[in-house]
Amino acid sequence: MTPPAPGTDDAAAAGPRALQPATRASLTIVVSALVAGAVVVGLLPAYWLFLATSLLVWSIALQSLGLVTGRTGMIALCQMSFAGVGAWVVGWLNVSQFPGGLALWVLIGGAAAVPFGIAIGLPALRLRGINLAIVTLSFATAFDSVLSTISFPGQTSFIPVPRPDAFASDAGYFVFVLIWFAAIAVALEFIARSRLGASWLAVRHSERAAAAHGIGIARAKLSAFAISAFIAGVSGGLLAGYLGTLVAGNFDMIQSLMLFAVATMTGAQFASGALIGGLLITIFPELLRRVGLPQDIGNVVFAIGATQALSTGESMSATLRRNLRRLAQRRTRAPPTSTAGSDAAPPPPRPPTAPTPPATATGSTGPVLAIERLSVRYGSVVALDDVHLSVPAHGVVGLIGPNGAGKSTLIDAVAGFLPSYAGCIRLHGRPIDPDAPQRRARGGVRRTWQTTRIAPELSVAEYLRLAAGALPPDELRAILRWLDGPEPDQPVAGVDAGTRRLLDVAGVVAARPAIALLDEPAAGQSFDTTLRLGRRIAEIPARFGCAVLLVEHDMDLVRAACSEVTVLDFGSVIARGATATTLDSAVVRKAYLGADDGADDGTARQASRNTMAAADGGPV
Repeated sequence: MTPPAPGTDDAAAAGPRALQPATRASLTIVVSALVAGAVVVGLLPAYWLFLATSLLVWSIALQSLGLVTGRTGMIALCQMSFAGVGAWVVGWLNVSQFPGGLALWVLIGGAAAVPFGIAIGLPALRLRGINLAIVTLSFATAFDSVLSTISFPGQTSFIPVPRPDAFASDAGYFVFVLIWFAAIAVALEFIARSRLGASWLAVRHSERAAAAHGIGIARAKLSAFAISAFIAGVSGGLLAGYLGTLVAGNFDMIQSLMLFAVATMTGAQFASGALIGGLLITIFPELLRRVGLPQDIGNVVFAIGATQALSTGESMSATLRRNLRRLAQRRTRAPPTSTAGSDAAPPPPRPPTAPTPPATATGSTGPVLAIERLSVRYGSVVALDDVHLSVPAHGVVGLIGPNGAGKSTLIDAVAGFLPSYAGCIRLHGRPIDPDAPQRRARGGVRRTWQTTRIAPELSVAEYLRLAAGALPPDELRAILRWLDGPEPDQPVAGVDAGTRRLLDVAGVVAARPAIALLDEPAAGQSFDTTLRLGRRIAEIPARFGCAVLLVEHDMDLVRAACSEVTVLDFGSVIARGATATTLDSAVVRKAYLGADDGADDGTARQASRNTMAAADGGPV
């Protein structure tokens, strides 16, 4: 059965192994919630039970912010405004005597916050960093102004939001909120393990790399804001049931800033970090009150903690998870098994998962990739000048040249990362010039980068499934064995730089594109690994059904992998032909070494013309 295409965002398509970590985490959350609920309800006095409920409400709000900030890397300073929307809608439904009770009203309030989340997410498609922070803060300020002119439904008429009959007591309402917290945490665990969740991390780490995997950047960002706003709206609705009646001060701008600081400090993208943050928000002011210190000290401490987390790159929950992981590894450590140097059987070939080319190109014997008269200029600087290049079906073509020759510029143009260029780029005969990078990736153009851009928060298996879509477990392991890669469950953060470059190659070929653009994959590799990688690259067309354009400086790798080579110098093609003949030509040696090897410039140029003419099958 043919698996889903690489662009599929189906969580189930990730295979049963991908669900195992989410299932384990979900069971841990549920069991912990049951134990905590029994302990809190059975042992805490009424006042501390009241605070524990507040802790959970804040933890839900922190989970919403952790999604958009911690997972997707976008700054949102208006989260309490979304919560205010949810609370206002719950209050209005109560005053209107809408049927269904608080549980339904909370869902409706969360849904009402989603359009606001999407509206705030739209500027994030073009803005980042401080500019996005200003936009979200402006929304929070505007929401404050609106709330100051209106009152919450039921506030002036003293109509409190009723709790569900089965959870009317303080202990019962604690259980009610605990159920919501656990349900949201479990749902986020499964979403985080899906391709959508992996796409959020990819966008946070590198939007260009995410687009190169076929990920829709707009979809990833807007979905993060929409889900985040829904969860924040739910927290506002639960707060309405917790307090009965609300005032504008419950959702002012300062609350949003405080929430952002705490989410950053504790790592609220994890359920444990959200709970730690809820504990700090709830208990720290209580401790300050008991010792007679101003409440504002808490905000100062939170700001310092957020600064510390940003400077070290590690939140409180990340530190906790790392230490627990180390402890678990010490207890279950087993003798390592090595696959180095193995020639294990590669995965069986299967049809490419990229979309089928148009009918006119399906049976064509023409090149997979054809570049015609490609020129790129940056002002007066000519990066590429009238370049012609083609990659045949099932071929491995090398693209070499000195530093600054224009190789990476050509790869950027083919992959869609240059805003403008002159000329035409065809895939299976179809012009792809109007296509955005993610559309080219989905259509069969995949690339690697000179510096690895894999999100370190992913596991090896999660990254390959992000890059290639659905991969059965056996096939995923076979691909990793073929490249002498790490184990699927190993975190990318624990993989060395050289092995990450191999994962880049594995992710590209696992997607079965029409053309794989490999940009210096041997950088950082040892000599033996480079030669082995060259043999593997030579096998890609037969094993995975895709052609390869290899940009590389290592001539040993080029000789081992490529059947033909195109040479660039100062943005122009100076030689093209069979690998051995082209690399040994005088014009290529002069381009690399700056020496003419005894041949004058005219002789070198004529040798280049003869080589290119032979490659093209006719006279120059």
